[in-house]
Amino acid sequence: MKLPSLKIGDLTIRIPIIQGGMGVSVSKASLASAVSMAGGLGVIASVGLGEEMDLSIPYRERSKLALSAEIKKVKDKGLSVGVNVMVALTNFGDMVKTSAEMGADVLLAGAGLPLRLPEYAGDSPMKLVPIISSARAADIIFRSWIKKYSRFPDAIVVEGPMAGGHLGFKLDDLVNHTASDLDTLVRETLEVTERYQQQAGREIPVVAAGGVFTGSDIARFINMGASGVQMGTRFVATEECDVSQEYKQAFVDATEDDVAVILSPVGLPARVIKTPFVAKSLGERQQFNCFYKCLITCNADKANYCIALALLNSYKGDMNEGFPMCGENVYRVKNIVKVQELMDELTTEAEPLLT
Repeated sequence: MKLPSLKIGDLTIRIPIIQGGMGVSVSKASLASAVSMAGGLGVIASVGLGEEMDLSIPYRERSKLALSAEIKKVKDKGLSVGVNVMVALTNFGDMVKTSAEMGADVLLAGAGLPLRLPEYAGDSPMKLVPIISSARAADIIFRSWIKKYSRFPDAIVVEGPMAGGHLGFKLDDLVNHTASDLDTLVRETLEVTERYQQQAGREIPVVAAGGVFTGSDIARFINMGASGVQMGTRFVATEECDVSQEYKQAFVDATEDDVAVILSPVGLPARVIKTPFVAKSLGERQQFNCFYKCLITCNADKANYCIALALLNSYKGDMNEGFPMCGENVYRVKNIVKVQELMDELTTEAEPLLT
């Protein structure tokens, strides 16, 4: 049996794999183009773009210019592209509007409930896909969008506790492994979407994310009723990923003990690879000037360090002044491959297991 296509409205993704949006320049046009070319959906992360531009241009303006340029690079190749926008961004509305204006095919929004997403997207044909970490959050979004905008999400990404980056779970639950696992979250979210599909008059796909690592994982979730998966960590260790070689090598070299869950300055838990900077970030407050004002939840006057600058440093390869974000399975990454090789491997592993 072949892997089924992932259909989000009138958009067909040939291989049901969405590449996770990874911020501060981890997933830009190079990676997104390669994934879409290989049959999946490549995703550009909007947060932290523009920091290699002229910094005299105001943050909001250079963010819009940089995002526009990255989307254009993918669209100019005739490929579909998604954009990930964090709800916690101070320029959330700008990033959604820019994505729509540039013809992005899918807008994925997490790190908060995207209750106003349809307002910013307007009449754009762009597919709107919330990223949630509980079935309850999905239900809240459905009820809010129907009441305020008379519309439904085009798909739902449900992200489990093994995901990388900022996480929608309590720190204690992540550290103690007491958060609901992804299998449970997918089943519960499917129950919610099934209640709304008849009202919507169409299928509302559920996409499983957070800890999906092998083709066997993909087959398990599709057999469970999910329409596809989202994967981030595996795509960092690819030749086309936009980060430095040092960043990629940190994934290859990581052991299980090298993975930590920390409390980010933005008030959310985050899963990272331990670097010299991690220990330093937990010590005395570092002096820094906030050049970004990028996240609503960040109090720069009280934060121990600037998360945007730390992630920008790691993107450039300076692990003494930053850290890579990663999924819990990062220690299973053994080498750096081309995106097409990875997609072929996942497909080959998954298809014999489909029922």
